[in-house]
Amino acid sequence: MAVVQRIQRKGTAVASVKRPKLTMLPFETIIQGDCIEAMKGLPDRSIDMIFADPPYNLQLGGDLHRPDGSQVDAVDDDWDKFDSLATYDAFTKAWLREARRVLKDDGTIWVIGSYHNIFRVGAALQDEGFWILNDIVWRKANPMPNFKGTRFTNAHETMIWCSKSEKARYTFNYRTMKALNDDLQMRSDWSLPICSGGERLKDDDGHKAHPTQKPEALLYRVMLACTEPGDIVLDPFFGTGTTGAVARRLKRRWIGIERETKYVKVARQRIDSTLPLDESAMVLIPEKKAQPRVAFGLLVELGLIEPGTMLTDAKRRWKAEVKADGTLALVEGAGAGSIHKLGATVQGAPSCNGWSFWHYEEAGKLVEIDALRQRHLAATGE
Repeated sequence: MAVVQRIQRKGTAVASVKRPKLTMLPFETIIQGDCIEAMKGLPDRSIDMIFADPPYNLQLGGDLHRPDGSQVDAVDDDWDKFDSLATYDAFTKAWLREARRVLKDDGTIWVIGSYHNIFRVGAALQDEGFWILNDIVWRKANPMPNFKGTRFTNAHETMIWCSKSEKARYTFNYRTMKALNDDLQMRSDWSLPICSGGERLKDDDGHKAHPTQKPEALLYRVMLACTEPGDIVLDPFFGTGTTGAVARRLKRRWIGIERETKYVKVARQRIDSTLPLDESAMVLIPEKKAQPRVAFGLLVELGLIEPGTMLTDAKRRWKAEVKADGTLALVEGAGAGSIHKLGATVQGAPSCNGWSFWHYEEAGKLVEIDALRQRHLAATGE
């Protein structure tokens, strides 16, 4: 859908029934204006995820120059200037309050910042009732050097990821993150390059279109981690539209809020030229809890594994025989039960995932019995 620029307008309530006024969500829309006022036009509990890149309040004192005398194109715009820390804190709490109102109870919020502001934002998040899940360190693979040589090179930014409450049932696509990280658990330090080259958007004069443009890879990982296709993503500090471009690519619905006309123009052009991923590319590894339940006994009934088949663990320490009712019995020693119970028993563990613990032999190699379950699911289209 083409990106349009408009201010959200509230609908009217049915006169005969006392109901709250309903507001149509402006999907794939850049709302131009103040983020707090714009969010007030969105209905309660309507957003699945918020990604916020608020002003950093850098408090720069004068121009910054490189050793060769050239000036650094740093953040010196009016939108990043506040009269005092108290003013910045009041602004932060005001927009977070609206963000909390529009966020669904099972939604999450991400806020990114630098050392100038992220600690104040973190305190405000907790003050407003959010529950911090992680702080993510974005380690910049190619950071801007410290030209004056008076401090360490500032090579990272921090993202705070929060749920709406301590017991919220938020989305976390653990297996997708693990697959993205070469089958290792995704850590809370992410090494990604800053925007450069063709990704860095330029204005008509060839200058940076936005001084703090975020790389698409960063938003790609964030959205894959905690949203599903069709989810609604809100960015109250839209800038040049990185959130919108990645959301369109990953087939999430998005809403952007941006005050500056020059950024709205660039964002609209950028998102219009972004192509969504092909449907086949959107099929991710399902979370285990989302997979249909399959009883091991069903595989025996279907003949996918015969009674009498010998199973073993990956190191061939224990051997068990498959019985006609789908239970297992140890070949040496006493012990019988389900694939999970017997796996836990032989290890002296409180629990065990029998699907990955027990193996059968195929073509001279040990194969997890989960392979049989996956064949069954594939054959039935589940």
